[in-house]
Amino acid sequence: MKIGIVGLPNVGKSTLFNSITNAGAECANYPFCTIEPNVGVVPVPDERLDILAKMYESDKTTHAIIEFVDIAGLVKGASKGEGLGNKFLSHIRETDSILEVVRCFDDSNIVHVDGSIDPIRDIETINLELIFADLDTVNKRIERAAKLAKGDKKYLQEEDTFKKVRDALQDGKPARMLNFSDEEKEVIKDAFLLTMKPILYVANISEGDIGKEENAYVKQVREYAKSENADVITLCVKIEEELSALTDDDKKEMLEAIGLEESGLDKVIKASYDLLGLMSFLTAGKKEVRAWTINKGTKAPQAAGKIHSDFERGFIKAEIVSYDDLIKNGSYQKVKELGLVRLEGKDYIMQEGDVVEFKFNV
Repeated sequence: MKIGIVGLPNVGKSTLFNSITNAGAECANYPFCTIEPNVGVVPVPDERLDILAKMYESDKTTHAIIEFVDIAGLVKGASKGEGLGNKFLSHIRETDSILEVVRCFDDSNIVHVDGSIDPIRDIETINLELIFADLDTVNKRIERAAKLAKGDKKYLQEEDTFKKVRDALQDGKPARMLNFSDEEKEVIKDAFLLTMKPILYVANISEGDIGKEENAYVKQVREYAKSENADVITLCVKIEEELSALTDDDKKEMLEAIGLEESGLDKVIKASYDLLGLMSFLTAGKKEVRAWTINKGTKAPQAAGKIHSDFERGFIKAEIVSYDDLIKNGSYQKVKELGLVRLEGKDYIMQEGDVVEFKFNV
């Protein structure tokens, strides 16, 4: 799954990307430093795997992963070709969700592309460009559906659905704020609308604001996000960059020193995973402990197919114990004796933290 990191130039996008991935994306104090998007694959933090690895004395631990894409800074007029224009928009179109970095601190040494700090203006600049790009797409689909409807009435629903989206966009609302029936979702699915993508806002604060009451800029971002039913993560990108270069022990010590329980980046990664409607089930044994990524609501055979297609084709049953029960009782043998291991069939919907062994015919 790909998450696009977006924002105006010089808000901390590339620094955040470096912190998440340690990939060394170039970072500089001028617009359009990032031209081609940098891509980094990162593990989803999950302490359960380390605990299971000790229990099973596993040779290998494999985390679930997310792909982050550092996309060039956006400016007004991008939908009309300004800055990197359509190139930027095409990079966003290839991602599954958007992580929008918003500058929420004052610093005269770091230039702002618009000359002053105003997080809501910055958010609206980006969101309006995405809306303009979607309007262009939607108007073309309305025109196409109207022509086809003359010969086939089934296209009338497509025309009506895109008109519904157009009306929302013209009111300045992203398409994700609309309620769609299952039929309407099918209609718009292949339009790949930018404003349909789920969004997470990252409020980038100064070092001096860590541990304090949220500043006025962050409060504005929270209020704006609330209107979209979106979430906000507050962090200091500069501190996160320092943390990312430390060992686990040193990182823990630094977090304690600044009064934080976990890094902002761990929060971002976990929130991004959740944003995409994903969850993990776990497999455990001597060879490997592993988290497998599936969509929430996935049934057992399809989950088995994530491991190998043969597992799905020959699925018989799933032997499942909850992670909490397993840890509480100390061993798989013990939970089996207590009757806490369940046998589930083809209609079982996987739950977060299921520790599973699939039974199948080859």
